Amino acid sequence: MAIATTSSGGSRRNSPTDSPDPDRGGSPTASGRAPRSARSRVHRIQPVFLAFLLPTLVVFTLAITVPAVMGIVLSFTDSVGFGEFGFTGLTNYLAIFSDPAILHAYLFTMGFSLVTVLVVNALALLLAIALTSRIRAKVALRAVFVLPMVISGIVIAYVFSFLFSNSLPELATTLGIAPLETSILANPDLAWIAIVVVTTWQAIPGTLLIYIAGVLAIPGEVYEAAAIDGASSWRQLVSITMPLTAGYIVINLILGFKNFLNAYDVIVGLTAGGPGTATTSVAMSIFNGFNSGDYSYQMANATIFFVITVILALVQLRLSRGKALFS
Repeated sequence: MAIATTSSGGSRRNSPTDSPDPDRGGSPTASGRAPRSARSRVHRIQPVFLAFLLPTLVVFTLAITVPAVMGIVLSFTDSVGFGEFGFTGLTNYLAIFSDPAILHAYLFTMGFSLVTVLVVNALALLLAIALTSRIRAKVALRAVFVLPMVISGIVIAYVFSFLFSNSLPELATTLGIAPLETSILANPDLAWIAIVVVTTWQAIPGTLLIYIAGVLAIPGEVYEAAAIDGASSWRQLVSITMPLTAGYIVINLILGFKNFLNAYDVIVGLTAGGPGTATTSVAMSIFNGFNSGDYSYQMANATIFFVITVILALVQLRLSRGKALFS
């Protein structure tokens, strides 16, 4: 039994709760607090981390943050992108809400993004299941489906533009399919379908890779137990695969929707926003406005678009936080 000497020269026995002084570098006290020296080591940032972070932070600030702030400021002016300008207040913002071309661009972009993200995720999930099942040459097939990732969007658009404008009408004429005998890219009511098809073909590979990782993370014993219990393939898909890949689905929905909102190169290569303005996206209207001298007006448009994108992302994260998409 340990003996402690008191100040009066006597002695006392240590109680069970006695512990070394944490301020002197001893072990944690009964309350569970770590020693002061340990706490200081946890919160100390090594200089080497700052050395690697600082260049990236400087580049990001100069290339992204500063231009963005300047653009927001200029959206309240009559600037044409250079030279002198004067402040006009909310004039640009009020004009946007009464501009039918801008409102149509927002309507098209939102509708196109919603349809495309649903089609891409549905097809990519089914392909991921197929390419992780027991089929022949699945590794080679994965490589084939991922190939579109390495092709530029504008190149893809030009190739499909030729197909939609020449090959498809000729095939439709041979088969006697009247609605497709002319290019759907020239049809204001059907041109958006071509854009959805091409964007889906381009976007599936990246989404597919994420879903393959999610499906492969599911233990095989789960499917074996379900098969023993007599669960059909459809039941396994609904009750096992989709719930256990819910996190991957959320990631793909958020990333996909964000990317499709910024659609530009595929639309430029296919329709250039036509016929008329039927397939003009918000990104196209902003860029075209910069070229035509409506700099401050389109900066106001870009600011509104940025705010809408952030709100949509926050809503998606809020709805999916801590919840499974499927139960």
